[in-house]
Amino acid sequence: MLKLPPQPDRCELCERPVAKLTRHHLIPRRLHSKKRFQKLFTRDDMITRTLWVCRPCHNAIHGTCSEYELGMHYNTRDKLMQLDDLRTFVDWLRDKPEGFVPKRGRRG
Repeated sequence: MLKLPPQPDRCELCERPVAKLTRHHLIPRRLHSKKRFQKLFTRDDMITRTLWVCRPCHNAIHGTCSEYELGMHYNTRDKLMQLDDLRTFVDWLRDKPEGFVPKRGRRG
């Protein structure tokens, strides 16, 4: 049986304490059935390679590039943080209070 990472008490990107976190699959689930990804990653790796993030950070991740690009090139926390737009957004969000939700369209 696969052991998924436990849910922390803070977003793994902005590091704010957030009551309800979402699980971001670093290799998007939609790509798990694609032959290319099956050759590059084990089934266990595709399932367990996740980050617990707040909804604003999750939206920002998926607003930066396609799922294919996320799975192929930005499939770790460190690689995600190399995306300038995402890093700028996370840095901006980091100091906001726990319940803060950015207005739509805010991307750094």
